[in-house]
Amino acid sequence: MAEGAFWLAWSQIKGIGPILLLRLQRHFGTLAAAWHADAEALGQVEGFGPKTVAAVLGARKAIDPEKLAEAHLKDNPHFWTPADADYPRLLREIPNPPTLLYYRGVVRREENQGMTLAVAIVGTREPTDYGKRWARRISRTLAQKGFTIVSGMAQGIDSEAHRGCLEAGGRTIAVFGTGVDMIYPPRNQQLYEQILQQGLVVSEYPAGTQPDRAHFPQRNRIIVGLCRAVLIVEAPVNSGALISARLANDFGRDVYVLPGRLDDLKSQGCLGLLSKGAHLIISEGYLLEMLGAIPQLDAAPVSTKEQNAEQLELFAPASSSPTVPDLAPDLAKVLEAVPSEAILFDLIVEQAAMDASSVSSALLQLELLGLVSQLPGMRYQRS
Repeated sequence: MAEGAFWLAWSQIKGIGPILLLRLQRHFGTLAAAWHADAEALGQVEGFGPKTVAAVLGARKAIDPEKLAEAHLKDNPHFWTPADADYPRLLREIPNPPTLLYYRGVVRREENQGMTLAVAIVGTREPTDYGKRWARRISRTLAQKGFTIVSGMAQGIDSEAHRGCLEAGGRTIAVFGTGVDMIYPPRNQQLYEQILQQGLVVSEYPAGTQPDRAHFPQRNRIIVGLCRAVLIVEAPVNSGALISARLANDFGRDVYVLPGRLDDLKSQGCLGLLSKGAHLIISEGYLLEMLGAIPQLDAAPVSTKEQNAEQLELFAPASSSPTVPDLAPDLAKVLEAVPSEAILFDLIVEQAAMDASSVSSALLQLELLGLVSQLPGMRYQRS
């Protein structure tokens, strides 16, 4: 728990997010070492200017990491940090993974390592009978084929997706915008208990966190980040499910949409996604065929020690013959467009011949890998 205690302690300092934490980790080796660093050493880390360093020094005086962890564990006995081997592998790859991920239920290591294909099913909180029926039917079909179903346990499409999966004896993950001990909406008490027996509940918020309007759009990135594909089932033009679709594009996940009637307001958001290139769900068989074409991930490192060693190797200073890790095609394409000298973001978009949102997402991931550095004025250069 030693290193985990320092991830927890750093997370209490305002303005220190996942990107800065990873920079600290690669600079000092561990967050424990970073915690004890002086102002001069902290100032050498990219992103730690005088104001940030002063804020860190002030906050550290009021925090005892060991006591904080001891008190925190009383109400939050189960959580992962990116330093843990069981932290979900796919979630670690998004630009802003949660620093702490709390969980309840049944943990499956192969699922966390991305070896089990997970699919998100989301949609409106006020679906039609058509939407409810198909959300449940699709979820049941995918669960029977071994897919893990991920959603947010909100009323409407989310709840139907969880229920369809559970009815088929499948595995489901619910991502909360509250603490994992807070059932919202309250009417889902029985569904919550079923999920704990047959799946997992996760959240970036500690126990006791009440519903907050701002938390729910934030949790969408976790729903999408855990999955290889996102299915949108009924979404009006102002639906939060459309946030999930946008994030899926940013994170390189496939988006599938259930078609609806032209005069049905509940389907207007879905029709808009189809006009922008989302995949059309024309049948369960077609969907299974498309999802089955998603390549399996290779086995990931199995221990925290091995994982940290791999990260440190990636983040080590470049040698005379630097080795670039194997990258996804989009990441490799963007990296190729970034020279060793500073270049404007718009020029990277032009040279990569990709849309701006995809380039932005790729640059964040490359920054996390230590391959690209961001400079003032939306400029980037190879590290």
